[in-house]
Amino acid sequence: MNGAVVITERYGSSNRKRDYVSTGSDTLRVLEQENERFQSIGQMFETVFLPQGYPESVSSDYLRYQIYDTIQAFASSITGTLATQALLKGVGVGDDSATALAATITWIMKDGTGMIGRILFAWLQGSSLDCDAKRWRLFADMLNDFAICLEISAPFFPLWFTLIVCVSGVCKSIVGVAGGSTRAALTLHQARRNNMADVSAKDGSQETLVNLAALICSLMLVPIVAEQHGLVWTLFAIFTCIHLWANYSAVTSVVMETINQARLHILVKDFFVTNSPEMMSIAEANYREPVILKTKWVYDICMGSQLHLISNSSFSLGSLASLKDLYDDEKYILGVNNETKKIHIILRHDSNVADQLKAAFQAEIINILSDLRNSGQAGQQTRISGNVIADNAINEVLCTSIYAALGHNDAFDVSQLTLQLTRNIFPYFYSQLSSTGWTTSHALLGADEWRSAWGKDLNLNGVN
Repeated sequence: MNGAVVITERYGSSNRKRDYVSTGSDTLRVLEQENERFQSIGQMFETVFLPQGYPESVSSDYLRYQIYDTIQAFASSITGTLATQALLKGVGVGDDSATALAATITWIMKDGTGMIGRILFAWLQGSSLDCDAKRWRLFADMLNDFAICLEISAPFFPLWFTLIVCVSGVCKSIVGVAGGSTRAALTLHQARRNNMADVSAKDGSQETLVNLAALICSLMLVPIVAEQHGLVWTLFAIFTCIHLWANYSAVTSVVMETINQARLHILVKDFFVTNSPEMMSIAEANYREPVILKTKWVYDICMGSQLHLISNSSFSLGSLASLKDLYDDEKYILGVNNETKKIHIILRHDSNVADQLKAAFQAEIINILSDLRNSGQAGQQTRISGNVIADNAINEVLCTSIYAALGHNDAFDVSQLTLQLTRNIFPYFYSQLSSTGWTTSHALLGADEWRSAWGKDLNLNGVN
């Protein structure tokens, strides 16, 4: 085997390659390409700023998202510099009549209100940030632009300066919580080799490089725009538009395989109103997901709720007992409160992700059929009356009965009929989720921590 290649090794999917060649005298000769470490500036950039193993080690949407994220970070850094200049002017930098004490007190109040706002926002919305990461990410950047606008305008209102900067501080503290938390959720989505730390670290390096470039630009801009208020506002408007466009493009480029309530709503609605035998693709569902306004449901869905919240004037104690018997073989109970316009899903203590998806699917049936009824489309042909699922005639009759129950505000019948319909068609829907590539091992449905027991499990340890 004189001169034969014995072993070949390659660094990931790059062009870096090394061959070990037999020389025929019990030794190996190493053949490697020139400039083994960095064959080009592009390869050096990839090694320094991209996660190890790129592109296989990250999600397919990584590069597109990072490009838009880089653009928005640059624009935000420029507007942030304009805001800093305005704040320093507002606290008295360059004004002989201003005192260091007054400036210090203003800054302390700004930071203090921001800290309180951070705590309150994390308490009120912390659990929802994972479920709607893309929407909250965009919200954070829009709120950041609003905060910067307040800071630039603050010096024009000296009597209200402290109040304005305090409001800005609260806004920026919310931005810090929402932006940081959702960035962590997106990093978890991007990391495909349990390399979340590496992805996060390289994202930090990219952001630092962008901020450094923006800092250099700011050094050239600040002397030009000083005392030029019209130019300051013009630059702010231009870079804010760029910032918002880049952020919108970034979050809409993300293709997440996990199911949240908004994406499930899109999937179930498409399942009902189209005649295609195939489920909507992951990319299409993500593209349709609203990232500015929250999805509007006829009935808000409360996962992991409490049983007493189901009660209303149209739901007696006897109905609750009947509801418990109806769901005796399920690991959840679904009740409709027509007064509060909420669907409450009571989860059994041993329920799993599949049970939560089934309950959310049933809730979506109620919402979608309610919406069709309210819009006057109750009689339109639905996919479930096609030839894809067994017992199509029964399903069609069930839909008609559900429309009637919704019209009479009969909460028990709505729950009973939609449960029967769910049992008929959810197994097919669930199998389509798996075959399409959706993650079914976990879901982001915003379930609360209440768990219940009924029937034969009532006296199990730990559930009273």
